[in-house]
Amino acid sequence: MGRYPPAHDDCIGRKSVSKATIESLPPNRNMATKITVIHCWSAPRSRSTALLYSFEAARSNTVALDEPLYRRWLQEKGGGNLGISRPYEEAFLAGIPPADEDAADAWRWQREQQCFNERIYHAVDTLLNNNDNGGVIFAKQMAKFASLFDFESNWESGESKWRDKCHELLLEKNVQLVHCHVLLVRDPVSVLGSWNNSSDVHGSNPHPDEIGITQLLDIYAKAIGGNHAVVVIDSDDLADDPCKSLRDLCSALNIEYDDSMLRWEAGEHECDGPWSKWWYHNVWKSSGWNVGGDNDARQNPYRSVPPALLPTLRLSMPAYTFLQTLTTSHKNRAVATPPSGKLYEDPRNEHVLVYVGAPGRTSGNIIPRDLAKISPFDSSVQGGDACWEGVRVYNGRIFHLDHHLNRLFRSAKALGFENVHSRKEITDAIFRVLAANGMRDGAHMRLTLTRGEKCTSSMNPYFNVYGTTLIILPEWKPTEGATTYDNEKGISLITAGACRRSPPSTLDNKIHHNNMIQNILPKIQANLAGAADSIMLDTEGFVSETNATNLFMVRYDNSQFCYEHNGLESTGEGDCSGAVLLTPTADHCLPGITRDTVLILAKELEIKSEVRRVSLSEFYSADEVFTTGTMGELTPVTKIDGRVIGSGKKGVVTEQLQQAYKRSIETRLDWSTEIPPFC
Repeated sequence: MGRYPPAHDDCIGRKSVSKATIESLPPNRNMATKITVIHCWSAPRSRSTALLYSFEAARSNTVALDEPLYRRWLQEKGGGNLGISRPYEEAFLAGIPPADEDAADAWRWQREQQCFNERIYHAVDTLLNNNDNGGVIFAKQMAKFASLFDFESNWESGESKWRDKCHELLLEKNVQLVHCHVLLVRDPVSVLGSWNNSSDVHGSNPHPDEIGITQLLDIYAKAIGGNHAVVVIDSDDLADDPCKSLRDLCSALNIEYDDSMLRWEAGEHECDGPWSKWWYHNVWKSSGWNVGGDNDARQNPYRSVPPALLPTLRLSMPAYTFLQTLTTSHKNRAVATPPSGKLYEDPRNEHVLVYVGAPGRTSGNIIPRDLAKISPFDSSVQGGDACWEGVRVYNGRIFHLDHHLNRLFRSAKALGFENVHSRKEITDAIFRVLAANGMRDGAHMRLTLTRGEKCTSSMNPYFNVYGTTLIILPEWKPTEGATTYDNEKGISLITAGACRRSPPSTLDNKIHHNNMIQNILPKIQANLAGAADSIMLDTEGFVSETNATNLFMVRYDNSQFCYEHNGLESTGEGDCSGAVLLTPTADHCLPGITRDTVLILAKELEIKSEVRRVSLSEFYSADEVFTTGTMGELTPVTKIDGRVIGSGKKGVVTEQLQQAYKRSIETRLDWSTEIPPFC
């Protein structure tokens, strides 16, 4: 179905008229037939010809067009402009085959004299003559041709004659054109690594305009700006799993998938442009996608990127990185399901903005989470060399921000960080990222300060020459949820096995550092046991904290108090003077800011408190136990190692301290920092 009537006069240079994505009939006409026009844009070496063959082979009601804007592009860009030339250029532009070309293929050269709009017209006419059920027009295009395309009307720019003739035909035949745009992307390293394979055709040092990867980003912007349907597919995904990729693509395009799309005839195809013998050798050797075999398209072959192409790689990679996040494979990249069954407990977190940057107002950036990156040379990657804080946002204020920043800077100083962000820079970055996300309540931030990027891979801080790296990760996160705890019913804990909390002589836990393996292994143990967390003991067997929080226990020393409250559901009221609050010393644990707050509140409530070494057996026999942390506030513990704590329910002291903590968030304004108004 690739041969059309003889070429008419060149139609380039005439004014176009804007049309919508769906070129519909007047509302009083019944739309009986639909033709889907797929505009497939790609960089070279992205398997676009194989995809063209897939659609050509798919069904009888498909017309495949091979780069119908190529001739005009070469006409405007060729002749040595931008260093772009082709060995077949003169014959191509003239529509006359070279002397050594088979005369039987002259029609291919003549067909290219038709402009894009004329090709679409003849494709529509062919489909309507063959059947009354519409069909598909698949137009393979290189991204570098995009400047010749009007994304408002979905027609070739500067041409009206054939576009108007097509509109008349659509109206006459009661047909609707539905335009869809497909961006076929591929890792620029793969594209450029194979570039020299055809250097005799296109040269070995191409202009970025020749590659076209950056133009794909511009195409995406123009297409969505015109409210057109856009589907992004990664070429390597297509090669790895062609069946699934083609099914997903057809589903997104609202057309039927057919298994025949997986196979095609080897050799030359009728849809091929006359330039094909210079370019299509590999795909002509194939007879379809490799289904069910070893399809790791990213591993073989192993190619070097010529140094001359590195500037083009640097220019192209950001565009590819963004577009790759729009692919189905990226969106479905999770290989496991969280306990809640949802990737994002709050759907707003899927598109949250984060902050990453070195010292200096212009060095940090606010970035969408799926585009945020830190250098593989950063010390946090090289050796977990960083410190961090968790901070909560309530009602337009950040609770205990000053205390958290004080501890962050103390940790950085203890670790010997140099060229550190200033307090003002960190505070400003916090306000900026909160404003960007519109967060004033119900949010949690993780602040990470790394030793920074190194100039070479090494553990030696001498190579940290760029200053610290600040990472601010804000999320919409309730105090009770999938990543926190149940502060009403309580939680169960187990005691960690082999992992012990280290003393200052080994690694001082007063440094809030990122070497978290000592916390992660006990958390895994708790997960396997069906508990919330693990209790960490110090090297002598005394309780230190949990893998994530500080620990408190309550002992009822007054027998009357014990009689009145033990075994009864708490009302949050009553005299707590008969209770003693105990928490382990901070010799082997982090002296938490929420822990300190609870000790202050206990004193104000006249609850006796002790900070001392506490054994595990004391926790077993406690009347109440609760944990404290910025993320989850105060959480009752109802079981430890299977032993029921107290009544097995939240105790009265825990309840009173919970309420006092919540009141302090609302009323103790000197404990929090106001967030400035957002514009």
